[in-house]
Amino acid sequence: MEQPEHTLPTAVDRWHAAVNAHAPTRVEATVSDPVVVRGPRGAGPLSPAEFADWAARSGIELVPRSWHPVSDRLMVVEEDATWPGSKEPVRVATVFRSTGDRVSAALRLPDLGSALELASICRETAATE
Repeated sequence: MEQPEHTLPTAVDRWHAAVNAHAPTRVEATVSDPVVVRGPRGAGPLSPAEFADWAARSGIELVPRSWHPVSDRLMVVEEDATWPGSKEPVRVATVFRSTGDRVSAALRLPDLGSALELASICRETAATE
């Protein structure tokens, strides 16, 4: 039985669309259980419901600006982030990992260089398993 092809870019695009739509049910459907996250307040695993709640409460919108594939399962996306009340977008970068058709990690960093460095470390660590 042939499985439908789900690519990392498709998973990341679905994730951005759901988060930016502030649609909790759609957000839950785009992430694994758990999903590993990183942001200004720390890092760790969240359930899909916890992640969807955060996305709704934060009101964040992330507009992708550049895509940097790292491996079949890792990609860095540079984004313009805004929150309710933002006067100007803030440029950030997120390391995305996919598992199947879902995002299994979304690690936000303050800039493209640090995100690419973290993604490289993640790729090398996974290669030694």
